Amino acid sequence: MNKTNQQKNESADLIIINGHVATQDKSRSFVSAIAIKNGSFIATGTDKEILDYKNDKTKVIDVGGRTIIPGLNDSHLHIIRAGLNYNMELRWDGIPSLDEALRRVREQVPRTPDPQWVRVVGGWSEFQFDEQRVPTVDELNKINTKTPIFVLHLYHCALLNKAALQDAGYSKDGPSFPASEVQRDNSGSPTGLLTAKPNALILYSALDKGPKLAYQDQVNSTRQFMHELNRFGVTSAIDAGGGFQNYPENYAVINELAKQGLLTVRISYNLFTQRPKKELEDFANWMKIVKPGDGNDFYRMNGAGEMLVFSAADFENFPEPRPDLINTMETELKDVVTLLVKNRWPFRIHATYGESIKRFLDVFEKVNSEIPFNGLRWFFDHAETIYDSDIERVRKLGGGIAIQDRMAFQGESFVARYGKKAAENSPPIAKMIEKGVPVGAGTDATRVSTYNPWIALYWLVTGKTVGGTRLYPESNRLSRMESLRLYTIGSAWFSNEESKKGSIEPGKFADLVVLSSDYFTIPEEEIKHIESLLTIVGGKIVYGAGAFKDLAPGPLPVTPAWSPVAKFGGYANIKHILNASVKQKTSDKIMASPLLCSCCDEHFSF
Repeated sequence: MNKTNQQKNESADLIIINGHVATQDKSRSFVSAIAIKNGSFIATGTDKEILDYKNDKTKVIDVGGRTIIPGLNDSHLHIIRAGLNYNMELRWDGIPSLDEALRRVREQVPRTPDPQWVRVVGGWSEFQFDEQRVPTVDELNKINTKTPIFVLHLYHCALLNKAALQDAGYSKDGPSFPASEVQRDNSGSPTGLLTAKPNALILYSALDKGPKLAYQDQVNSTRQFMHELNRFGVTSAIDAGGGFQNYPENYAVINELAKQGLLTVRISYNLFTQRPKKELEDFANWMKIVKPGDGNDFYRMNGAGEMLVFSAADFENFPEPRPDLINTMETELKDVVTLLVKNRWPFRIHATYGESIKRFLDVFEKVNSEIPFNGLRWFFDHAETIYDSDIERVRKLGGGIAIQDRMAFQGESFVARYGKKAAENSPPIAKMIEKGVPVGAGTDATRVSTYNPWIALYWLVTGKTVGGTRLYPESNRLSRMESLRLYTIGSAWFSNEESKKGSIEPGKFADLVVLSSDYFTIPEEEIKHIESLLTIVGGKIVYGAGAFKDLAPGPLPVTPAWSPVAKFGGYANIKHILNASVKQKTSDKIMASPLLCSCCDEHFSF
């Protein structure tokens, strides 16, 4: 039994027995039982050993042989922004056909009051659909032209019906958008297609023009989103900031929930600069009011990023060419990183392309030569095409790499532009681990990938996209155990909390998940359908389903009543068998026939 001398005489508040517990300790051991007291694990071992911690007040839960894992930790999730908007958004996450997706839009239109929009914002890919395409603007206009309909497709394009175009202010006489495209017809009128070429700011700004929820509905929305994350076993997240997520104004809701003890996901947040050419001023001002580590074990400040300077933004938009960063980038980035290192602020930076990463590392090494990083935590986000030689440079500077399953949603587009061979190591996860670089897993939800962590774990294990395309050879795929470690103890490094969470060991936070299926033995294709049956955060049950439903708090009613969440819920966990005649591919082969991207009428051949 794993317990310390100080814990031998303790009685537990909660005991879980008859489990298959993947502790995620260094030896990757399994036990059958766990003892919890005051929100922390106090012992692990056999049922008999752990029942020694039982007294008259101890609650005992028999999980019937089910698999238990540490709470999942998304190292890159826009949880604060997503929470404010979740109840407004119609999710296509997990929907198997475009026909079903558009049916839900048709049902939502009459439920949506003026001036609200029907919004589909991320978490889906055309390759998950039987039809293998995105909708068209004409299809949205056929549904309705009076209620605004806005559909975001990754960071590639947005589709707006006539009402949404009008509400967003795009007209025949309106200006075009720098570094992006407002598609126009022969008369010069906008068609309803906005394309990021390659800058995604047009998509951010268009979405920001829509009405917001009332404050109390934002509170409800944030709680609903956390409950949805708990449904899939997420108990921690590192918030990566985001466009139009201003500090401290847009943090009021999460601050209030934290003060009231109503958070069911532990959140470490990073501050994302919002003003081009004013980034240094932003961080200098924030340093006067907050510092890394401020807060508590449920809500704490983590550092700077993922945007440090706008000139360093290399947004991934694989249907479009890679962006070339401007020449002033190095000077602007050096000024900000120097300020951060001098004040011991950990930082993260969005970095998709190897060409960008090489230039970023040149800056970091220069700063380090003047003001040593000396153990300061910093890391790259994404790093799909990082060069092998630069992985070693990251390690030498003490950095990490947070990877996400964006390729699961955009892998086919990446292959179309860069080729199948290039996709085999995008990102080179196995090499990162081999070189000893800290690696954490996540999703980058909700405007690109879905927030469902089991899609990311499926991608890590199988190397497949949501459309079933195999991207990675066996050499760049991870075992189930090692994939899970990236999502637990691996992610904890990125908020400097690996001593507090990420494994089921005495002294660590009692965050755990009882799974609906045995992750370690079920067929690979079933991994993406796993959910939680029981989610515990800090020793408290925050989610229950099936046999454990009655152990959890009752459901919180969704507000406002017209919310798509009230009608459709969130992720649609539909078990769907791919139709080979529609998909024109097997799960292990790249398609040989061309597809048409209805966003931009560009043919992709694989």
